[in-house]
Amino acid sequence: MPAISAGTLLCIRSPELRVLLAHPGGPYFARKDLGAWTIPKGLVNDGEELEIAARRGFEEEIGWRPAGPAAPLGMVRLRSGKIMHGFAVWSDELEAEILARFRPGKFSMEWPPKSGMLVEFPEVDRIDMFALGDARTKIAAAQAPLLDRVAQLLEATH
Repeated sequence: MPAISAGTLLCIRSPELRVLLAHPGGPYFARKDLGAWTIPKGLVNDGEELEIAARRGFEEEIGWRPAGPAAPLGMVRLRSGKIMHGFAVWSDELEAEILARFRPGKFSMEWPPKSGMLVEFPEVDRIDMFALGDARTKIAAAQAPLLDRVAQLLEATH
C-alpha cells in the first residue's frame, strides 16, 4: 500500500489568484527550480483525518498553521508512488505578511552520503507566492492538477 500524504495549498486573491509553494530544502534540491517546488505537505498518520494532516504538514514545513475553511482538491499520485490529497485554504492576509512568517522545520540526514556525518537541513529552504501560470512551471508535475482544481473552485464561486 502506498504512503499517503496531505497538503495545504494556501491561496490569496491579490487581485488575481496566487498560491503559496515551497522549495524543498536539503542538498538534492539545492540547484533545482523548475518542477521542484511543492505544496506544503506531510505524511498522514494512522487514523488521522486528511485535512488535519494537511494543516499539520504545512505547519511542520512552513512554521505556522493556516486558518480558515479548507476545500478538498482531491488526490494525485506522486512520482514516488505516494498518494497526495490536497486542500485549498483561502487567506485574506497580504502576501508580504504570509511570507514574513516563514520559519521552516528541520530534518537530519547523512551528508555527504556514506560519510557517517549527520547534517541538519531545513524542510523547506524558501517559499513564495505565484500566479497560477508561474506556479505551473515551478511545481512538481504530478501536483499540477491540484492547481487546475483550485482554479476551477475559484471559477465556480464567481
